[in-house]
Amino acid sequence: MEGSGFAYGNRAVLAPFSLDLAAGETVAILGASGCGKSTLLRLIAGLLPGQSSPFAGQAAWMAQQDLLLPWLSLQDNILLGARLRGEVPDIALAQTLLTRLGLADRATALPASLSGGMRQRAALARTLMEDRPLVLMDEPFSALDAITRAAMQELASEMLAHRTVLLVTHDPAEACRLANRIFILSGQPASLQQAAVLSPAAPRDPLSASVLPVLRGVQAALQKAVAV
Repeated sequence: MEGSGFAYGNRAVLAPFSLDLAAGETVAILGASGCGKSTLLRLIAGLLPGQSSPFAGQAAWMAQQDLLLPWLSLQDNILLGARLRGEVPDIALAQTLLTRLGLADRATALPASLSGGMRQRAALARTLMEDRPLVLMDEPFSALDAITRAAMQELASEMLAHRTVLLVTHDPAEACRLANRIFILSGQPASLQQAAVLSPAAPRDPLSASVLPVLRGVQAALQKAVAV
């Protein structure tokens, strides 16, 4: 994929970029807060004003906010995409996901009665329901405690193994656990620099002997980028 960059008014936010993504590959993007990570993902998704995307209809999108509709039950929020497209929703898959996400007993609950972590798990389930070749995920596990986060990472890695995933995260360990390649976004305007390549097998233990040196290298590169 290629992009001509993006500017808010006269301020250039993103430099032109070129990013090759292989089928079934997970690519993680790290960077300081406010550097343009979410903007880059929105640009690729075609969600920025005046911008189009060649991936229209081919990408599933998970934003930082859960974006659950407050008047729909948890299960109906998960099935929303299919119903908006006029398709028969896969209720069995939705119920399986709810069970694996620990939300089976809250299927009929409204979003207002759920914790932040529950809402984020519901947003993850809604994304996993979408059968799209490209999945764009913006901090998908940020509201979860460490134990739940690890379990959800494993579920997402399993269910998205054959899709191409672009993951924005603030956590180098999460990137090393899930991604095949890691990029750092930095500068003004921000540009992408590849920081690491890892083996295809995921999820990994970021503290294992083979991955820990990569994690330290990514942390060092991120600290250098933030200091610039």
